[in-house]
Amino acid sequence: MAPRLLPTTVVGSYPQPEWLVDRTVLSKGVARVRIDLWRVAEPWLEQAQDDATLLAIRDMERAGIDIITDGEMRRESYSNRFEVVSKAGLPTAVPRVVGPIRRTHAVEVRDMEFLRRNTDRLAKITLPGPFTMSRQAVNEHYRDEDEMIMDYAAAVNAEARELERAGADVIQLDEPWLRQDPAAAKRIAVEAIDRALDGLKVTTVVHLCFGYAAVVKGEKPVGYSFLGELSACSAKQISIEAAQPKLDLGVLKDLSPKKIMLGVIDLADPAAETPAIVASRIRAALKHVEPDRLVPAPDCGMKYLPRELAFAKLKALADGAAMVRAELG
Repeated sequence: MAPRLLPTTVVGSYPQPEWLVDRTVLSKGVARVRIDLWRVAEPWLEQAQDDATLLAIRDMERAGIDIITDGEMRRESYSNRFEVVSKAGLPTAVPRVVGPIRRTHAVEVRDMEFLRRNTDRLAKITLPGPFTMSRQAVNEHYRDEDEMIMDYAAAVNAEARELERAGADVIQLDEPWLRQDPAAAKRIAVEAIDRALDGLKVTTVVHLCFGYAAVVKGEKPVGYSFLGELSACSAKQISIEAAQPKLDLGVLKDLSPKKIMLGVIDLADPAAETPAIVASRIRAALKHVEPDRLVPAPDCGMKYLPRELAFAKLKALADGAAMVRAELG
Protein backbone atom coordinates (compact mmCIF):
# COMPACT_ATOMS: atom_id res chain seq x y z
CA MET A 1 0.00 0.00 0.00
CA ALA A 2 1.22 3.49 -0.83
CA PRO A 3 1.02 6.10 1.93
CA ARG A 4 -1.81 8.64 1.74
CA LEU A 5 -2.52 12.02 3.27
CA LEU A 6 -2.81 11.88 7.08
CA PRO A 7 -1.88 8.19 7.31
CA THR A 8 -2.81 6.75 10.70
CA THR A 9 -0.54 4.55 12.76
CA VAL A 10 0.06 3.18 16.25
CA VAL A 11 3.02 3.84 18.52
CA GLY A 12 3.71 0.14 18.94
CA SER A 13 1.97 -1.96 21.56
CA TYR A 14 -1.61 -3.26 21.62
CA PRO A 15 -3.37 -5.03 24.54
CA GLN A 16 -2.19 -8.60 25.05
CA PRO A 17 -5.06 -11.08 25.58
CA GLU A 18 -5.92 -12.23 29.09
CA TRP A 19 -5.26 -15.83 28.07
CA LEU A 20 -1.69 -14.90 27.09
CA VAL A 21 -0.50 -12.68 29.95
CA ASP A 22 -1.35 -12.10 33.59
CA ARG A 23 -2.53 -8.52 33.37
CA THR A 24 -2.37 -8.13 37.14
CA VAL A 25 1.39 -8.66 36.95
CA LEU A 26 1.56 -6.38 33.90
CA SER A 27 -0.21 -3.57 35.75
CA LYS A 28 2.49 -3.37 38.43
CA GLY A 29 4.81 -1.34 36.22
CA VAL A 30 7.07 -1.29 33.18
CA ALA A 31 9.42 -4.29 33.16
CA ARG A 32 13.11 -3.74 32.41
CA VAL A 33 14.11 -7.40 32.77
CA ARG A 34 12.26 -10.67 32.22
CA ILE A 35 9.24 -11.18 34.49
CA ASP A 36 6.86 -14.08 35.13
CA LEU A 37 4.06 -12.71 32.96
CA TRP A 38 2.99 -15.49 30.61
CA ARG A 39 0.00 -17.76 31.21
CA VAL A 40 1.11 -20.23 28.51
CA ALA A 41 3.90 -22.71 29.20
CA GLU A 42 7.14 -22.48 27.26
CA PRO A 43 6.56 -25.38 24.81
CA TRP A 44 3.46 -23.61 23.45
CA LEU A 45 4.33 -19.97 24.18
CA GLU A 46 5.70 -19.01 20.77
CA GLN A 47 2.61 -20.37 19.02
CA ALA A 48 0.34 -18.55 21.47
CA GLN A 49 2.25 -15.31 20.90
CA ASP A 50 1.89 -15.77 17.14
CA ASP A 51 -1.87 -16.27 17.55
CA ALA A 52 -2.11 -13.14 19.69
CA THR A 53 -0.12 -11.24 17.07
CA LEU A 54 -2.64 -12.24 14.40
CA LEU A 55 -5.43 -10.86 16.60
CA ALA A 56 -3.59 -7.56 16.96
CA ILE A 57 -2.92 -7.33 13.22
CA ARG A 58 -6.55 -8.00 12.36
CA ASP A 59 -7.82 -5.50 14.95
CA MET A 60 -5.65 -2.76 13.48
CA GLU A 61 -6.72 -3.65 9.96
CA ARG A 62 -10.43 -3.73 10.93
CA ALA A 63 -10.09 -0.38 12.67
CA GLY A 64 -8.73 1.09 9.44
CA ILE A 65 -5.18 1.90 10.59
CA ASP A 66 -2.82 2.54 7.67
CA ILE A 67 0.59 1.70 9.19
CA ILE A 68 0.36 -1.18 11.64
CA THR A 69 2.67 -3.08 13.99
CA ASP A 70 2.66 -6.60 15.43
CA GLY A 71 1.22 -5.17 18.66
CA GLU A 72 4.39 -6.19 20.52
CA MET A 73 2.57 -9.31 21.71
CA ARG A 74 5.84 -11.10 22.51
CA ARG A 75 7.25 -8.49 24.87
CA GLU A 76 7.01 -7.88 28.58
CA SER A 77 7.93 -4.24 27.82
CA TYR A 78 9.36 -2.13 25.01
CA SER A 79 12.91 -2.44 26.29
CA ASN A 80 13.55 -5.65 28.16
CA ARG A 81 14.29 -7.75 25.10
CA PHE A 82 17.60 -6.23 25.32
CA GLU A 83 18.47 -2.92 40.64
CA VAL A 84 18.49 0.82 40.67
CA VAL A 85 16.26 3.49 42.19
CA SER A 86 13.90 5.19 39.75
CA LYS A 87 13.08 8.90 39.74
CA ALA A 88 9.93 7.96 41.66
CA GLY A 89 12.14 6.46 44.40
CA LEU A 90 11.16 2.87 43.64
CA PRO A 91 13.61 -0.03 43.30
CA THR A 92 13.68 -1.22 39.70
CA ALA A 93 15.49 -4.27 38.36
CA VAL A 94 17.49 -3.37 35.25
CA PRO A 95 20.32 -4.97 33.23
CA ARG A 96 23.96 -4.71 34.32
CA VAL A 97 26.59 -3.78 31.74
CA VAL A 98 29.68 -5.82 32.62
CA GLY A 99 31.44 -5.91 29.25
CA PRO A 100 31.39 -4.36 25.76
CA ILE A 101 27.89 -4.14 24.30
CA ARG A 102 27.53 -6.11 21.08
CA ARG A 103 24.62 -7.55 19.11
CA THR A 104 25.13 -11.31 19.16
CA HIS A 105 21.93 -12.49 17.47
CA ALA A 106 18.71 -11.30 15.84
CA VAL A 107 16.07 -10.20 18.35
CA GLU A 108 13.01 -9.09 16.38
CA VAL A 109 13.70 -10.37 12.87
CA ARG A 110 11.30 -13.31 13.21
CA ASP A 111 8.67 -10.91 14.57
CA MET A 112 9.04 -8.69 11.49
CA GLU A 113 8.94 -11.64 9.10
CA PHE A 114 5.73 -12.86 10.75
CA LEU A 115 4.14 -9.42 10.49
CA ARG A 116 5.16 -9.05 6.86
CA ARG A 117 3.66 -12.43 5.94
CA ASN A 118 0.35 -11.60 7.56
CA THR A 119 -0.58 -8.15 6.30
CA ASP A 120 -0.51 -6.14 3.10
CA ARG A 121 -0.58 -2.87 5.07
CA LEU A 122 2.50 -0.74 5.59
CA ALA A 123 4.29 -2.43 8.49
CA LYS A 124 6.23 -0.81 11.31
CA ILE A 125 8.44 -2.36 13.95
CA THR A 126 9.86 -0.67 17.03
CA LEU A 127 13.18 -0.80 18.84
CA PRO A 128 14.31 0.77 22.12
CA GLY A 129 16.65 3.65 21.35
CA PRO A 130 20.31 3.68 22.42
CA PHE A 131 20.00 6.65 24.79
CA THR A 132 17.00 5.18 26.60
CA MET A 133 18.67 1.76 26.93
CA SER A 134 21.72 3.41 28.44
CA ARG A 135 19.51 5.06 31.06
CA GLN A 136 17.88 1.74 31.96
CA ALA A 137 21.08 -0.13 32.74
CA VAL A 138 23.75 -0.08 35.45
CA ASN A 139 27.13 0.67 33.85
CA GLU A 140 29.83 -1.43 35.49
CA HIS A 141 32.22 -1.53 32.52
CA TYR A 142 32.59 1.70 30.55
CA ARG A 143 34.65 4.60 31.87
CA ASP A 144 33.13 6.83 29.20
CA GLU A 145 29.33 6.74 29.32
CA ASP A 146 29.05 8.12 25.80
CA GLU A 147 31.10 5.17 24.50
CA MET A 148 28.47 2.86 26.01
CA ILE A 149 25.66 4.80 24.34
CA MET A 150 27.39 4.58 20.96
CA ASP A 151 27.93 0.83 21.36
CA TYR A 152 24.22 0.49 22.07
CA ALA A 153 23.59 2.51 18.90
CA ALA A 154 25.79 0.22 16.81
CA ALA A 155 23.96 -2.84 18.14
CA VAL A 156 20.58 -1.28 17.40
CA ASN A 157 21.74 -0.41 13.89
CA ALA A 158 22.76 -4.00 13.17
CA GLU A 159 19.29 -5.16 14.23
CA ALA A 160 17.54 -2.39 12.28
CA ARG A 161 19.36 -3.27 9.06
CA GLU A 162 18.13 -6.86 9.33
CA LEU A 163 14.61 -5.65 10.07
CA GLU A 164 14.70 -3.58 6.91
CA ARG A 165 15.73 -6.65 4.91
CA ALA A 166 12.90 -8.60 6.61
CA GLY A 167 10.32 -6.25 5.09
CA ALA A 168 9.83 -3.36 7.50
CA ASP A 169 8.38 -0.25 5.87
CA VAL A 170 8.93 1.84 9.02
CA ILE A 171 11.47 1.41 11.83
CA GLN A 172 10.87 3.35 15.05
CA LEU A 173 13.26 4.06 17.92
CA ASP A 174 11.57 4.53 21.29
CA GLU A 175 13.45 7.25 23.19
CA PRO A 176 11.24 8.41 26.09
CA TRP A 177 14.28 9.08 28.30
CA LEU A 178 15.51 11.97 26.14
CA ARG A 179 13.36 14.33 28.19
CA GLN A 180 14.53 12.86 31.52
CA ASP A 181 18.16 13.93 31.08
CA PRO A 182 18.19 16.81 28.58
CA ALA A 183 21.79 17.80 29.37
CA ALA A 184 23.13 14.38 28.37
CA ALA A 185 20.66 14.21 25.50
CA LYS A 186 21.99 17.47 24.08
CA ARG A 187 25.52 16.10 24.33
CA ILE A 188 25.11 12.72 22.63
CA ALA A 189 21.53 11.80 21.64
CA VAL A 190 21.47 13.06 18.05
CA GLU A 191 24.82 11.40 17.31
CA ALA A 192 23.57 8.13 18.83
CA ILE A 193 20.25 8.22 16.95
CA ASP A 194 22.06 8.88 13.67
CA ARG A 195 24.39 5.93 14.34
CA ALA A 196 21.43 3.67 15.13
CA LEU A 197 19.67 4.66 11.89
CA ASP A 198 22.78 4.75 9.70
CA GLY A 199 22.29 3.29 6.24
CA LEU A 200 18.55 2.64 6.53
CA LYS A 201 16.47 3.45 3.45
CA VAL A 202 12.99 2.91 4.92
CA THR A 203 11.01 5.50 6.89
CA THR A 204 12.55 6.06 10.33
CA VAL A 205 10.89 7.48 13.46
CA VAL A 206 12.00 8.62 16.91
CA HIS A 207 9.25 8.36 19.55
CA LEU A 208 9.16 10.53 22.67
CA CYS A 209 6.50 10.45 25.35
CA PHE A 210 5.88 11.24 29.02
CA GLY A 211 5.23 7.59 29.93
CA TYR A 212 2.34 5.14 29.80
CA ALA A 213 -0.84 6.78 31.08
CA ALA A 214 -1.55 3.71 33.25
CA VAL A 215 1.83 4.03 34.97
CA VAL A 216 2.37 7.80 35.10
CA LYS A 217 -0.42 9.06 37.30
CA GLY A 218 -1.57 12.65 37.62
CA GLU A 219 -0.62 15.65 35.51
CA LYS A 220 1.93 15.29 32.74
CA PRO A 221 4.27 18.07 31.59
CA VAL A 222 2.87 20.42 28.96
CA GLY A 223 6.16 20.66 27.08
CA TYR A 224 9.28 18.69 26.19
CA SER A 225 12.70 19.55 27.59
CA PHE A 226 14.39 17.98 24.54
CA LEU A 227 12.51 18.29 21.25
CA GLY A 228 13.67 20.97 18.83
CA GLU A 229 17.14 19.45 18.86
CA LEU A 230 15.73 16.39 17.08
CA SER A 231 15.21 18.43 13.92
CA ALA A 232 18.94 17.86 13.35
CA CYS A 233 18.79 14.05 13.53
CA SER A 234 18.47 11.75 10.53
CA ALA A 235 15.05 10.29 11.47
CA LYS A 236 12.37 11.21 8.97
CA GLN A 237 9.60 11.44 11.59
CA ILE A 238 9.38 12.55 15.21
CA SER A 239 6.61 11.00 17.33
CA ILE A 240 5.29 13.03 20.27
CA GLU A 241 2.54 12.72 22.89
CA ALA A 242 0.04 15.60 22.71
CA ALA A 243 -3.52 14.56 23.61
CA GLN A 244 -3.31 13.74 27.33
CA PRO A 245 -0.82 16.49 28.29
CA LYS A 246 -2.62 18.98 26.02
CA LEU A 247 0.70 19.91 24.47
CA ASP A 248 1.13 23.41 23.10
CA LEU A 249 1.18 22.56 19.40
CA GLY A 250 3.22 25.64 18.64
CA VAL A 251 6.27 23.46 19.37
CA LEU A 252 5.68 21.67 16.06
CA LYS A 253 7.38 24.54 14.27
CA ASP A 254 10.61 23.59 16.05
CA LEU A 255 10.62 20.25 14.20
CA SER A 256 10.53 21.59 10.66
CA PRO A 257 11.12 19.95 8.18
CA LYS A 258 10.38 16.60 9.91
CA LYS A 259 7.11 14.74 9.58
CA ILE A 260 5.25 14.69 12.88
CA MET A 261 3.65 11.54 14.27
CA LEU A 262 1.24 13.27 16.62
CA GLY A 263 -0.62 11.75 19.56
CA VAL A 264 -4.31 12.59 19.14
CA ILE A 265 -5.67 9.72 21.31
CA ASP A 266 -5.61 10.23 25.10
CA LEU A 267 -4.83 6.86 26.69
CA ALA A 268 -5.76 8.10 30.18
CA ASP A 269 -9.36 8.71 29.07
CA PRO A 270 -11.43 5.61 29.97
CA ALA A 271 -13.86 6.40 27.15
CA ALA A 272 -13.13 6.19 23.45
CA GLU A 273 -12.85 9.48 21.62
CA THR A 274 -15.43 10.21 18.95
CA PRO A 275 -14.23 10.69 15.39
CA ALA A 276 -15.23 14.35 15.73
CA ILE A 277 -12.91 14.83 18.73
CA VAL A 278 -10.04 13.20 16.84
CA ALA A 279 -10.76 15.37 13.81
CA SER A 280 -10.69 18.51 15.96
CA ARG A 281 -7.28 17.56 17.37
CA ILE A 282 -5.93 16.96 13.88
CA ARG A 283 -7.30 20.32 12.67
CA ALA A 284 -5.60 22.02 15.61
CA ALA A 285 -2.28 20.51 14.55
CA LEU A 286 -2.80 21.58 10.95
CA LYS A 287 -2.60 25.20 12.11
CA HIS A 288 1.10 24.53 12.76
CA VAL A 289 2.12 21.83 10.25
CA GLU A 290 1.26 21.03 6.64
CA PRO A 291 -1.07 18.04 6.03
CA ASP A 292 1.63 16.08 4.22
CA ARG A 293 3.82 16.28 7.34
CA LEU A 294 1.26 14.93 9.82
CA VAL A 295 0.78 11.29 10.89
CA PRO A 296 -2.06 10.92 13.47
CA ALA A 297 -1.48 8.30 16.18
CA PRO A 298 -2.22 7.45 19.83
CA ASP A 299 -0.11 9.22 22.47
CA CYS A 300 1.81 6.08 23.39
CA GLY A 301 1.59 2.29 23.37
CA MET A 302 -1.83 0.83 24.15
CA LYS A 303 -0.83 -2.34 26.04
CA TYR A 304 -2.38 -1.30 29.36
CA LEU A 305 -5.86 -0.64 27.93
CA PRO A 306 -8.71 -3.16 27.73
CA ARG A 307 -8.74 -4.56 24.22
CA GLU A 308 -12.28 -3.35 23.46
CA LEU A 309 -11.34 0.20 24.45
CA ALA A 310 -8.12 0.11 22.45
CA PHE A 311 -10.01 -1.02 19.34
CA ALA A 312 -12.66 1.69 19.78
CA LYS A 313 -9.97 4.35 20.12
CA LEU A 314 -8.20 3.12 16.97
CA LYS A 315 -11.48 3.11 15.05
CA ALA A 316 -12.09 6.71 16.12
CA LEU A 317 -8.54 7.57 15.06
CA ALA A 318 -9.06 6.16 11.58
CA ASP A 319 -12.53 7.69 11.17
CA GLY A 320 -11.46 11.10 12.48
CA ALA A 321 -8.48 11.21 10.11
CA ALA A 322 -10.81 10.24 7.25
CA MET A 323 -13.09 13.19 8.10
CA VAL A 324 -10.22 15.68 7.88
CA ARG A 325 -8.81 13.98 4.79
CA ALA A 326 -12.18 14.46 3.06
CA GLU A 327 -12.22 18.15 4.05
CA LEU A 328 -8.78 18.64 2.53
CA GLY A 329 -9.97 17.15 -0.74
